[in-house]
Amino acid sequence: MDWAQVLGMRPGVTAVIGGGGKTTLLRTAGETLAAAGLNVLLCATAKIYPFSDLPCVTEPGEEPLLAARAQGRLLCVGTLLDNGKLTAPAVPMARLKALFDYVLVEADGSALLPLKAHAPHEPVIPPEAEGIICVVGASGFGKLIREAAHRPERYAALAGVGEDDLVTPRIAAAVLRAEGLHTGVLVNQAEMAAEEARELVRLLDCPAVAGSLKLEKIF
Repeated sequence: MDWAQVLGMRPGVTAVIGGGGKTTLLRTAGETLAAAGLNVLLCATAKIYPFSDLPCVTEPGEEPLLAARAQGRLLCVGTLLDNGKLTAPAVPMARLKALFDYVLVEADGSALLPLKAHAPHEPVIPPEAEGIICVVGASGFGKLIREAAHRPERYAALAGVGEDDLVTPRIAAAVLRAEGLHTGVLVNQAEMAAEEARELVRLLDCPAVAGSLKLEKIF
């Protein structure tokens, strides 16, 4: 499945936010683009673990990046933290954009939960981003907001409901509209709640797809 094409990713910088599959989207879209002969860089402005089976550049400066690019079309870059995670690269995003065909950036954290509401300082979107894809995990449908959403109090407030309300497509759509952070939406994990995933897509007024990164399938 060519998720980059499905989601309308353009050359340059694309930021990925939300919950329920951001890192998987970076990896799967990156693999497809690299297989097409493009140079692809995966990185974060939040915190992610390095992709263990990909070349990962943690040294500052452009020379290590250029050396790694000469060895393969898909790699990751970042500043290594004491806990083993990566954060924003030392090389400016504008330079990364100039050096690679596609730069896919995880710009958000969701504490491994399928849904996310953003604090005022989130997400950290690079100014160079041409697109912002919000991932929504369909596994959150039918669960209490306090169980399924990162920052549940904010998620509930944005939808005008309580934290003990069950997540519905209408609630998820209300949060997405209230935040207005995205240019497109992937409702991932649709194999777990296909009808709800499709309903959320119908409720949105932006490019949106219900699908499964795991199954490589559109619903």
